[in-house]
This record gives sequence, structure tokens and C-alpha cells, in this order.
Amino acid sequence: MHGWIILDKPLGLGSTQGVSAVKRALRQGGYAKVKVGHGGTLDPLATGVLPIALGEATKLAGRMLDASKVYEFTIGFGVQTDTLDLEGVVMAESDGRPTLAQVEAVLPQFTGSIEQVPPAYSALKVDGARAYDLARAGEEVVLARRAVTVFSLKVEEGASTSSAKSVGESLSQSDLAELVEAPLLSSITLTAHVSKGTYIRSLARDIALALGTVGHVTMLRRTRAGPFDLSQAISLDLLGEAASGATLEAHLRPIEAGLDGIPALSLTPDQAAALRQGRVLDGVAASDGLHFAKLGDTPVALVEIVAGLVRVERGFNL
Repeated sequence: MHGWIILDKPLGLGSTQGVSAVKRALRQGGYAKVKVGHGGTLDPLATGVLPIALGEATKLAGRMLDASKVYEFTIGFGVQTDTLDLEGVVMAESDGRPTLAQVEAVLPQFTGSIEQVPPAYSALKVDGARAYDLARAGEEVVLARRAVTVFSLKVEEGASTSSAKSVGESLSQSDLAELVEAPLLSSITLTAHVSKGTYIRSLARDIALALGTVGHVTMLRRTRAGPFDLSQAISLDLLGEAASGATLEAHLRPIEAGLDGIPALSLTPDQAAALRQGRVLDGVAASDGLHFAKLGDTPVALVEIVAGLVRVERGFNL
């Protein structure tokens, strides 16, 4: 069992618990013991794509951390919590509610290269301690701004946009007519394609502030992580059924599935033997850059080619 299981992580389950669930399914199915790891943390309050690496694929799990991600998320307007999601304590409230047109107008401000302050409740380290541990202990956590990239940000097609009742003074007939045409929103669902290190909770907070109100994430679902999306994902229930029925292999993606966009390099038996011994190949006619070296259908190594020289970046013991 060497490859990827793409888990559709349910609500309330942590990434480490997701790894444990896959290990348990393998044991129950009588599969041989292999190393298991995840390719990028997903919060317990988030659902969706969680790549789980098995066996030799764990050597590529770190590359998943660098991959871009796609999320669907809902911003609830009017309340900000300390965790910036449903789990936290209310820290600020506002009567302000935006219209759909106002939301769409501010989204370009948060597209492209931007800077954001990560949530205090995050896994980032401050003086060797996790930020969320310090925050839960009541300590003030100040994290530095960081540069991230939002490749695209848009209102989700068919997204639920909940209208909010107007507050304040009584409305005139013209005001009522305008409100009917442009209802105020208590929440909205967006889709974001983002680079590594982007915090959706921070993005939601900043969008709400740009709209003159406050907000927090009420729903977060990862629909893509690198080359993997929900169409390849399996639920925990189906995972258990497949393992018990000894059909888990049908849901196992090959090792190279985690190397989207990296070309293959076919090897001769002598070349494969040399790379497995850690030797450098010379005179290989291939473009510079990373390649996935294979002997027939058997993965040998992830290699770097520079001017015809082939060096092993990650070797596979298969």
C-alpha cells in the first residue's frame, strides 16, 4: 500500500485523527503495516479534502504543504470571535450588514498578493510555543503580518446569501424599495483559491472589516489540495467498508498523483540501479527541473535534472 487516500474529512475530526482513522481501517482490513501521514492540516471545524499518504508516498507529503488550496467558506456578518470561527468567544459585534454588490466590490482588494495577520488561535509558534496554546492560556498573542497569494476569490455560484433585517430608524418608502432591490446580508459563501500559508479565517475577518462590519467563519470546506479534489475523496464510512471488504486499493491513488505537473522520466534497468545507489546520472537528454523517474511502472525517485545531470531528490524503496 504505497500511494494516497484522499479523505473527505468530516466536521469535528482533526488531521491527526484522520491519519489514525486510516491506520485503523488498514488494521481492520488486515493490510500490512505501513507509514501513514497527512499532506496538510485541516482544522477540526473544517471539512473536505485531506490527502493521506501511505508508505513511500509519505516522502512527498511535505510537497502537499506547499501546494495551493481551494476553499468554500461562509462569512457570518455582525459577530467576531476570538478564534474567528464558530468555536470562539464573541469579541466584537456590529449592526452593519453589506449588500451583495458591496461584497463583490471589495473582493478585488483581497485578490493577488496580499498581507494578512494570522489568527491568534493558530499553530504558528511564538518563542517556541504554539500560538493557540498561548491564547488559550490568556496571554496576548501578536503575530507578524505575512505575504500570501489569493489566486481567485468570488461569490460561490448558488451560494446561500442570508438577508438581514434593517436596524435603526424607520425606513421611508424609497428606502424600502432600495432594500428590496439590494437586501442586506447576514452571511455569504465565497470560494477562494489560495497559496500555502493563507488563513481563511483571517481573510473572512478582513473582508468583513473592509465592509464596515465584523465577521467570522461559520462554514469552511476544502474542495481541492494540490492535484486532489472532492471527486477523488472517500468518506470515513466508505473507507471502513472498503477496508473491511479488502477493496481499499480501489481508492488508492498512485504515488505520482501527488506530483501534478511534474513530467515522467523513463529509466533503463542500469539507470534505475544507479539512482537507487544514490549515484548521479550524466548525459540524460531531458529538460531541466524535477522529474518523476520510473522503471516501467515502478517509481524509482523524484529527481532534479540540471544540464543533463540527474540527482535524486527523494528515492522510493519499491
